[in-house]
This record gives sequence, structure tokens and C-alpha cells, in this order.
Amino acid sequence: MISFSPPRIDQKILDEVCNALSSGWITTGPRTKLFEEKITEYAGHKATLCTNSCSTGLELMLKWFGVKKGDEVIVPAYTYAASANVIVHCGAKPVFVDSNSDFNLSIEAVKKAITSKTKVILPVDLAGWPCDYDELNNLVCEESVREYFVSETIEQETLGRILILSDAAHSIGATYKGRKTGVLTDVSVYSFHAVKNITTAEGGAICLNLPKPFDNKAVYDYLKIKSLHGQTKDAFSKNQIGNWRYDIIEAGYKYNMTDVQAAMGLIELERYDRDMIVKRKHIFDSYSEALSKYDWAEVPVYENEIKKSSYHAFLLRIRNISETERDKIIQKIFQREVAVNVHFIPLPMTTFYSNLGNKIEDYPVAYDNFSREISLPVYYDLNDEQINIVIEAVIESVEDVIG
Repeated sequence: MISFSPPRIDQKILDEVCNALSSGWITTGPRTKLFEEKITEYAGHKATLCTNSCSTGLELMLKWFGVKKGDEVIVPAYTYAASANVIVHCGAKPVFVDSNSDFNLSIEAVKKAITSKTKVILPVDLAGWPCDYDELNNLVCEESVREYFVSETIEQETLGRILILSDAAHSIGATYKGRKTGVLTDVSVYSFHAVKNITTAEGGAICLNLPKPFDNKAVYDYLKIKSLHGQTKDAFSKNQIGNWRYDIIEAGYKYNMTDVQAAMGLIELERYDRDMIVKRKHIFDSYSEALSKYDWAEVPVYENEIKKSSYHAFLLRIRNISETERDKIIQKIFQREVAVNVHFIPLPMTTFYSNLGNKIEDYPVAYDNFSREISLPVYYDLNDEQINIVIEAVIESVEDVIG
């Protein structure tokens, strides 16, 4: 059976994790701090705080910005539940918008969704393909949009407009107009979950890129406290001679990354652009070249003159089929010993979010994308022979169903 997306765990990873375990420091410490510095250097934003997941990073930023009950956050209907769940955790309302044909949120739909209750727009770089950040950044700065914005906290007053909080869970290493995600808008959050391009088993990173007059280092220092139960010193700092005394300045959270996780991330990041990205692009190119020959195959765009993907997920769509036919194709691919997936079930189709009054009929492009989509395996250890097996399994399965 060809797996869908196993993590890359090689001897370099094992050695560095063992070094962390042997160091006597396995929670947040010097490796986490170094990983933060390397991420900042890699993407070019202003400061990085590592967290125990992308979800906690997103939620931490929403709470820092003062998002609460009665507020609205605009988010694509086509995304994983984490993007919207964090909004619900703050007591706010996720306002779903439809997608473009590239799977990312529609700027026109965002414009129509903005109200005086809107505090944040949360775009998602689905499959590693960056959203249209210049359009989003310009939109929230338009005078007519600023006039809607009601400041209720110091942070909101300082920014003076809607915050753009990018869910960049899939897109580390992707570029938009020559710049990496992480530096494209106010704040971006990466994921280092087990299936992501860079993994720390679980983990995430908040990429701070707030405009002046914000002091991003000061925001980092505060978020670090907020992510550690409101404690003014982390365990590593307290461990220094005579430095045990601390304070609790608020009822914070337990969102920190550990040095064991960071050990994995440091190895992954160091070789990412010259190794991991190259391999993932090769897999994308192989699928695209083989499948583009078939009229029924709608292969994803993953490079153009403005954007380059991180090659996280290969979202193949089959033309002129129903959701039921798509599911039959997936079943036949599995019968040929190849694991595939679907990214994702649009949130208005799930029980929780449909019970809140959301209807998939209001998001026709999102539904069309979903109903025809099959995600193919993309991971470092997938070899050329296996790639060809995947391609053959897809072709045979599609033609079995559509004739």
C-alpha cells in the first residue's frame, strides 16, 4: 500500500532529537529559541513565536487582538475546521465566504462580507498556494472599509483597521511576488503537524509582521508570556542561577513548543529549500505531466508569474463528475493499494457549522471544487516507481467510473 503522507524521519532527525533528549533540556529552551530565529531569517518577517500547533497560534493572535463575543471573523468556507474553530473558541462568529477556482477565498466575496462587526480576515493558503495578499492588504486599507472598523481594544485602535491573520499552515516556502509567506501580511501562522512539509510532530509558528507603530519584539515578548500561563519567565530562564522568581500577569494558556519538537524543525528547515521543496516539486511535475494528457483531468496550478506553491497537496479535480462519482473513484484507487484523500469537506457541510445556520448552497464554487477533488500522495520518500503506480491507479480508476 502506498501511503498518503508519512513524515520524513531519517537519521539526521533521530540524531538531533536524541541530542535534545540527552541535553537535559526537553521543554521550551535553547533549541526552540534558535528555531524561532531561523524561521524569522528564512521568511523575512519581524519576529517568530513557536507554539504547540498552528491552531493555538491562530487562537493566540485572535485573543491578543481582542476578538470576542459579538465580533465577526471572515474565513473561507473551504478549509479545515481549525481555521474556524479558533474563532468559535473566542466567542466570535465565523463568517464564511466562497472560493475561487484556485481553492482560495474570493476577494469579491470578502468585500461583501465586511460589516462593522468584522475584526479579522483569516485567509487560508490552501494546499500551499498563496492567497491574493496585495488585494487583501489594499482592501482593509481602503477608506470606505476603514470606516466600518470599530476599535474596542488598544491593539485594534493602534492598527486602526481589520487585521489580516493568514492561516499559512500549508504554505511555508511558498512565494508571492518573490516574497515568502510569513512576510506577506500582518501575521501568518505556520503548521508543523506530522503531515506538513516541515514537521515537528505537532507544532506551529506565529510570524509577526505588524506595521508601525507596533513593536513586533514587544508583541513577541507579550505573546510568549500569554502562551505560558501568563508567567513572566519560561522554565529555561528560571533555571539560570538566582533567576527563579517570576510573576503571573494574566490567566494565560499552555501553547509553547518544546525543544524536542524544535530539534526536528531545525533539521527540516536547514535543508528545506534545497531538498524537501525540490522533491515535492518533482512529484507535482510528474503528476501534472502525466495527467494533463487526459481531458477529464483538471490539474492544479502551482506556479505562475506571481506565485509559487509550497507543493503541499496536489489537488486533482475530475471534470464533469458528481460527488458520488468522485467517491467511487477514490474507492477504486484504494482498491489498487494507493491511499488518497480529500482536502477538505467545506465547513458548511459539517454538522457543527451547518447547525449554526450555514448552507453549502451559499458557496457554490467551494462545493464544486470539493465535489470533484482528490488529493494525491506527496511526501519525501515517494519514489518514481511509486509515483507511476499512483498515476496508473488514478487513470484506471477514473476510466472505470466515467468510461
